[in-house]
Amino acid sequence: MTRHPAILAEGLGKCYKLSSGTHYYSLRSLLKNRADFLRHRKQPRTDFWALRNASFSIDHGENVGIVGLNGAGKSTLLKILSRITQPTIGRAAIDGRVGALLEVGTGFHLELTGRENAYLYGSILGMRREEVRRKFDAIVSFAGIEKHLDTPVKRYSSGMYVRLAFAVAAHLEPEILFLDEVLAVGDLAFQRKCFDFVKTLQQRDAAILFVSHNMFSIKNMCQRVIYLRQGEVQYDGPVDGGIELYERDSRLSTLAWNGSSKPEDWPIFVTHCEVRDANDQKRTLFDIGETMRLAVEYQIRTPLSSPNFMISLVRSDGTVCCTYSTELDGIDLGRLSEDGRIELEIPILRIVAEMYSIQITVREKGFQQILCNQIGMTFHIRDAMLEPNFGVFHEPGEWRLPATLDSSIRSAHRHQSVDA
Repeated sequence: MTRHPAILAEGLGKCYKLSSGTHYYSLRSLLKNRADFLRHRKQPRTDFWALRNASFSIDHGENVGIVGLNGAGKSTLLKILSRITQPTIGRAAIDGRVGALLEVGTGFHLELTGRENAYLYGSILGMRREEVRRKFDAIVSFAGIEKHLDTPVKRYSSGMYVRLAFAVAAHLEPEILFLDEVLAVGDLAFQRKCFDFVKTLQQRDAAILFVSHNMFSIKNMCQRVIYLRQGEVQYDGPVDGGIELYERDSRLSTLAWNGSSKPEDWPIFVTHCEVRDANDQKRTLFDIGETMRLAVEYQIRTPLSSPNFMISLVRSDGTVCCTYSTELDGIDLGRLSEDGRIELEIPILRIVAEMYSIQITVREKGFQQILCNQIGMTFHIRDAMLEPNFGVFHEPGEWRLPATLDSSIRSAHRHQSVDA
């Protein structure tokens, strides 16, 4: 007997109606300004397709990463598959028990305690009360919130929310699990714990759909990537190909926390970024201890006086490892009125093995208003031993031994020399 796919999507699409302006009316304002309300209702509305023509099949036991820039349709896809929202067109067939973590705290009641919310959230996910009671100790142990179990969750941090929600969803023992970026909120140790648990679910033949901007996590967890661009599936295949597309599309894109909502109005804009080694060769893979040179080309739209160029190295989990600043290093660029190029040399790379992105921010003199901030590109640090468990960077230390231990080591060395 042939088993059905865990997830089958056929031509999924979701369309929203957008009006030309946003207006909110109270009952009083409707009575006073009925003419304005009727005029607003007649304004033309445009269609916005958050997702269009998404078709794919995912088998039981597959770990699939959903990748794309902000606004690509990733969360919309998961909400359709989770039956939170209905598709405008197309259909999706789900074969198995579903667990979903789409937003931090979804399904929690702020006034209830962690204990009460474990039962509430479990029932929302489809667990019987007896099943939650039987697994309760394991859920609490996994979440690590024993001391706060009878505290209202309104006093929980976002990390505690995630730990409890994930623990409940994981012990549902789902046959299909949807994860939408929620693990980015937890600490690194809990993230690793969750990834290990996800792998055990996969060994039990569970299908897992994982949305994340963390390419390191995607590479570790998934064997396949579906890449979305502007609501459409652009790629469905091996992980490396999907990550390459993501990195290419991310290059020089604007950061979510940009200082202006319209990058076209920025007085300066980064047009090119590249990474080279000590021999001036283009590279994206370095070993710890090597020299790295960063070159940034920019376009001046409005003359600037002594701008502060800042280049940050950001680990794949969002940790800012270090930031270089022209102002902190005593560099005054003077008045910039023409397009140009600026270079930074890092003599010795100390950050541990991981994937990093380069973020470029330009501020007014004195770390004032943000003038421009963009993602430059990504690169990788390689080392057989020094990975994120060792921290952010590694700097060799100078060790001083106790006198007795020092003399015994020297004695051992002398005996070794005599034997030789």
